[in-house]
Amino acid sequence: MTQVNLLELVQPNIKKLKAYHVDTVDCETMLHANESPYAPPEEIIEILKNEPKGFQLNRYPDPNCDGLKSVICENLGVDKNQLVIGNGSDELIQLIMQIFCGPGDCIAFPEPTFAMYSIIAQGMGVEAVKVPLDEQWDFKSQTFLEAINKHKPKVLFFSFPNNPTGNCFSESALTEILESFPGIVVLDEAYYDFSRTTFLPRLASHNNLIIMRSLSKIGLAGLRVGYGIADPEIINQIDKIRLPYNSNTVSQTIAEKLLRHFGSVKKQIDSIIQERSRMYTKLSGLDALHVYRSDSNFLLFKVKQEGLSIFKDLAENGILVRDLGAHPRLKNCLRVTIGTPQENDRFLSQIKNLIQPSKLQA
Repeated sequence: MTQVNLLELVQPNIKKLKAYHVDTVDCETMLHANESPYAPPEEIIEILKNEPKGFQLNRYPDPNCDGLKSVICENLGVDKNQLVIGNGSDELIQLIMQIFCGPGDCIAFPEPTFAMYSIIAQGMGVEAVKVPLDEQWDFKSQTFLEAINKHKPKVLFFSFPNNPTGNCFSESALTEILESFPGIVVLDEAYYDFSRTTFLPRLASHNNLIIMRSLSKIGLAGLRVGYGIADPEIINQIDKIRLPYNSNTVSQTIAEKLLRHFGSVKKQIDSIIQERSRMYTKLSGLDALHVYRSDSNFLLFKVKQEGLSIFKDLAENGILVRDLGAHPRLKNCLRVTIGTPQENDRFLSQIKNLIQPSKLQA
């Protein structure tokens, strides 16, 4: 029998990592993960009813995702050689770093932002340079350019809109960086459907720009479908190291059907945008918290009392949100995903009860 010290075999950069934490509290109202509260519309379910009969599950999926790529090309006006399909956007983030970063290289991004940029970088032995956002959760181009000149990153990542703050960064600042940075610029537009603001037209004039999108926020989180749009040469390099058959048959088929019948999905998205506005107005009327404007499908807010206590109280009342207090810039901050009107009403009722002046700490 062999017994070895397994931790001695693990790479030092991996030992320092903490696993990405996902709350698994069983709550009736789940408003913590930026998912859509709506299942795919019934008309899409009807279309899909007979699809399983045609699934050749004993065969590998289409390695090129041609059907799914075709509908994305039609919708966006891009060519197939500009597209790559990922097992969620996370896979694409990892592939981009693998291609453009080596030992001792670094990436840069605003902070706070999507945690996976840093986690993936550290797991690959790549330094993560974090440029602090200002009090409005934005940045000046000069601040970022100074960090670029100092650290010489190979890749820049911008969550646009930004998670967890919810806002789109200054387009003029991003444009100035894109115009002057000689490396790769990644615009992570996972929440594009709620901001409807994009840098996609800039692809024609900037071959170092990569745009990422996701279907996870609009009803297909369980299928893990993300895609990247970039210069054909970048796509060619990604395809060299992308694992074979990284997108399964079921995900490809359902994603294609959803995008071909997008009208009913758009109605769901419109409802979420309307509810976001209503939720923002209601939360803005509460003196015991501050809510930030959002271009996404969630709202970030800061309470005057202990955020973790509010998080736990909400969970005890059947509502799960995201506690962000572990980040030094997000002390007593919580993030709530926009749900159905009924879910949102339940949240609003509970949060109002929990932060009444009598409950505030002295």
